[in-house]
Amino acid sequence: MVIHLNGDLGAGKTSLVRGILNALGYTGRVKSPTYTLLEPYHAGRLDLRHFDLYRLRDESEWEQAGFRDEFDGNNVLFIEWPEKAPVPPADIVIDLIILHQGRRAIIKSNTAAGKACLKQL
Repeated sequence: MVIHLNGDLGAGKTSLVRGILNALGYTGRVKSPTYTLLEPYHAGRLDLRHFDLYRLRDESEWEQAGFRDEFDGNNVLFIEWPEKAPVPPADIVIDLIILHQGRRAIIKSNTAAGKACLKQL
């Protein structure tokens, strides 16, 4: 499952991932992968990967990091700033919009798997 997270800096992309992990029962620290680019988690019998690609300057950095190995069909992938790398298309896209008070989340499914996931919510 590939989930693209879109929104301006400070829109709450990492906070959303933190909330999802907590809802799945993860009790460890959930930190932003801004500097590491990737943080792996295991929660609710799922292997999750949280990418923050904001700092990537070009596709060669993506290739050199070896991140393609994480896209093996077994992981749930949350990807912030997906436009910065040649990542797979999203099953689900979440656009976070900063409002005067709070945030608005617009959630779209692009695949049958994405639709099935959203139907469970």
